[in-house]
Amino acid sequence: MKLSTKVEKALNDQINLEFTSAYAYLGMAAYFSGTPFTGFARWMHLQSKEEMEHARKFFDYVVDRGGKVTLQGIGEPPSSYKAPIEAFRASLRHEQKVSAAIERIYELALSEKDYSTLSFLKWFLDEQVEEEKNVSDMLARLELVGDNTSGLYQVDQYAGRRGES
Repeated sequence: MKLSTKVEKALNDQINLEFTSAYAYLGMAAYFSGTPFTGFARWMHLQSKEEMEHARKFFDYVVDRGGKVTLQGIGEPPSSYKAPIEAFRASLRHEQKVSAAIERIYELALSEKDYSTLSFLKWFLDEQVEEEKNVSDMLARLELVGDNTSGLYQVDQYAGRRGES
C-alpha cells in the first residue's frame, strides 16, 4: 500500500527534524570541542551520528513505501552555551519535540489506517523513551554537581565513556 499524501508529508517533515537534530547535536559538539569537556563533545558527536541514522531510516521507509523523499532546508544550530548544563537542557527540549512529532505521525497513521507505518513508528516511540532518559540522566548528574569543577570533570569523563562496553 502506497503512503497517503498526508503521511508522506509528515514522514518527510520527520526526516527534516531528524537531520535538524543531528545538526543541533553537531552544534553542541562544536561548543564542547572548544572547551576542556572532551567527554561531552564525544557524547554529542555520537548523538549526532545516531540522529543521522534515524533520518536514514525514515528516508528508506518513505522510499520502500513508494513515496517521494523531499529534503528541506536546515537552519544554523546554536553552538554557544553559558555552561554544559544549558546544552543538555536544550538537548532535552529537543528530544521532547522529536517525541511529540513522532507521536503526531503515529496518530495520523492511525487515523489513516496505515498499519505498516504504525509498526514502523513503534521502534521510534521506544527509542525516544530511551533518548529522553539518557539526556535526563545526564542533566540529573549535572544538576547534582552544580558548578563544582571536580564534579563536572567526573561527569564529563562519564559522558566520554558512552558506547563503551
